[in-house]
Parts: sequence; structure tokens; C-alpha cells
Amino acid sequence: MPALNRRVVHRAPNPLDGSSSFCLSLCQAKVYRLGGMRAITRYVFSQLAIATVAITVALTFAVWLTQSLRLIDFIVNRGLPATTFFSFVALLLPSFLAVVLPIAVFCAVLFVYHKLTMDSELVVLRAIGLSSMQLARPALIIGFVTTILVYSITLYFLPTSYRAFKELQFRLRSDYSTVLLQEGAFNTVADGITVYVRDRSAGGELRGILVHDTRDPENPITMMAEQGALVRGEAGPRVVMVNGNRQQSEGGSGRLSLLYFDSYTVELTQLQDTPQERWRDAKERFLPELLNPDLEADDERYRAELAAEGHQRLAAPLYTLAFVFVGLAALLAGEFNRRGQNRRVLFAVLCVAVLEGLSLAMQDIASQSPWAVPSMYVAPLLPILLASLVLVRSPRRRTPHQAPELVAS
Repeated sequence: MPALNRRVVHRAPNPLDGSSSFCLSLCQAKVYRLGGMRAITRYVFSQLAIATVAITVALTFAVWLTQSLRLIDFIVNRGLPATTFFSFVALLLPSFLAVVLPIAVFCAVLFVYHKLTMDSELVVLRAIGLSSMQLARPALIIGFVTTILVYSITLYFLPTSYRAFKELQFRLRSDYSTVLLQEGAFNTVADGITVYVRDRSAGGELRGILVHDTRDPENPITMMAEQGALVRGEAGPRVVMVNGNRQQSEGGSGRLSLLYFDSYTVELTQLQDTPQERWRDAKERFLPELLNPDLEADDERYRAELAAEGHQRLAAPLYTLAFVFVGLAALLAGEFNRRGQNRRVLFAVLCVAVLEGLSLAMQDIASQSPWAVPSMYVAPLLPILLASLVLVRSPRRRTPHQAPELVAS
């Protein structure tokens, strides 16, 4: 019996990444040894999660810096402790996250899938037979999770935190014992009363006090003291001065009378705290309060604006999914291009920018014309539908043949 010559037959190199089919089959075997589709999903999902968290922290910090500058006045000029400043910032955090999270997820999808493409990892995954929807599964999972998180923020945490923020702001602005006197400035605390404070300690002690009282124009009074404090009394705030003098000019004769004192009090009864009743704006209200406001005059006046804010709370989280679908459709649809995907990335960024502008425009239009409310939901749902069709219809790569085989010749 003649001997059979055995030889190894290799297929042609893969034109996508330049590797041989033997290497491609080894990659396929490695993937299935790691657990198949679950391993791929966990691998891509972990990269998306890390990128989302990093981008969220970076964007939140950037927004925090721009928004916190207007709160510095309460610390620098009004003598409030730093803990109050951090309380303000913490209460504003949900409003930052509601805006930042959808953008962060979109940026993470673009970054991770573009990196996987440039490293030829998506090429290998396509070559072993994975469709676009299978490749998009990790991004869709993180997109749905983030959408639920944004819903929880907009429906509960945002109105809760913003209401507490406005209450704290209102209380500090109304509490003259803590924020009335700014150091190094002439403070008109009431009609005819001007107070100057050279320095103010963290505990509220005042140094270098000058009070000019012209409530009686014929007999103006000027008082100076080394130190003192602004305290609250039953009749209202009062300035207590220690170790100073009181100068009064008599209008008729022009004679100046001078009185030295160890302790002197100036009553500011005009500065009683303002009433604690105030109208709550749209961001402070929960969803039922927005869609079914009370019968008060202000609520009736702003009923359309309140309803538009309520529908925006329901429609805005859907943009998170819309951004994810737009990014996936831009990067996963079509053929592989060795020159990169810069045009697709720019196209996805442009689409997201248009959707962001459309979201603001639809809310503004709906606040004036209730008929535009359905368009607030159509704006995010339409891109989701179109991108889904693009991903589903994306051509599926053919599965290569098995690893190198031995054939008889």
C-alpha cells in the first residue's frame, strides 16, 4: 500500500487585519474557552463602565468649578463656614449628574468601540460570526442601567436636593445675624442706617465697627467701636458694640456731643426676618406637583411651564439611550476602514449636539404651546428606532472555517 503524504493546507491571509486564518481560529478557540459571548460582554462592559465613571467624574468636576464660583461670595464676603459651601455643592450635585451622565455614556461608547476597532479586536469578533447587535449588547446594558439611574435622579433626587438647596439659600439670605454685614464695605442695612466692619472673625465677632444713623436727618448719629457682634433679639437683629464712642450733631445749634461707652446697642427692628412662605419653582417640585399643580394664582399663571418641566423629567432620560444608539450605529454599521473612523465619530458627535439642542427647544416650545408635548418624546425615540434598524440590518460577517486541518493527498 503506497504511503500517504500528509501536508498542512493553510487558507489565504485575512484581508481585514493581515493575520492568517490559523491565528484567527486560535483567537476563536480562545474566546470560547473564556466563556463565549458572556466573556466578551463582560470584557467590553467593564471597559465601558470604567470609561463612564472616569468621564462622569471629570465632567462633573468641570461643571462644579464653573457653578461653584457664584457660591464663593457666601464664604469670602459673608463669613459663612466652609461646611456650608460644601453643603451647597453637594445639594447641586444631582442637577449636574442629570446632564453629565448621558454625555458621559455617549463619550464612553465612542471611546471604547473606536479603541476596539483600532486594535482590531472588533475585527476578530466580527470574523468569528458576531453580529452588530451582539457587539452592541454591553453598551445597551450600560445604557439601560444609566437611563434608570437618570430617571431616579430627575424624578426624586433632583427635586429633593434642589428644594433643600433653595431652602438653605433662602434661610441664609433672610438670616441677618449671619450674612448681613460684609467686611471692608459700607452696608446699608436699613433706611438711614449704614454699617462698616473692618474685620469679621469665623465666630461672628466684628472688629472696627462704624455705624452711621441718619433716620433723624436733623440729628445724625455716628458710632464707632473696637469690637462687637450682630445678634438676634425678640424685636429683631441688633448690633452690640463694645468700647467705643457715640457722636451726635444737633441740627439747630450744630453742636457736637460726644459720649464714650463700654457697651452700646443699636436696634434694627426694621430687619425682621421675611415671611417663610415662598413660591416653589419648577425644579423644586416632584412630578405630581408639576403635572397637577395647585389652584394658586402663581401656579395657574405658570401651569404650562410646570407641565413642560414635568414632561421633560420623563423624556430627558430617554436621550441617554438615544445617545448610546447613535454612537453604536455610527461605529458598528458599515465596513471596516483602515483609515480610521474619524468621520463616523464626528457624525455621531454632531447628531448628539443636534439632539441636545432639540431637547431644549422642545421644552421651550412646549412651555408656550401644549400641543408640542408629544414631540418631546418623539425627539429621543426616533433616533433610537432609526439606529436600531441600522444595527439590525448591518450585514453579518460569515464565520470562517475551522482551524488548519490535515488532508490526505
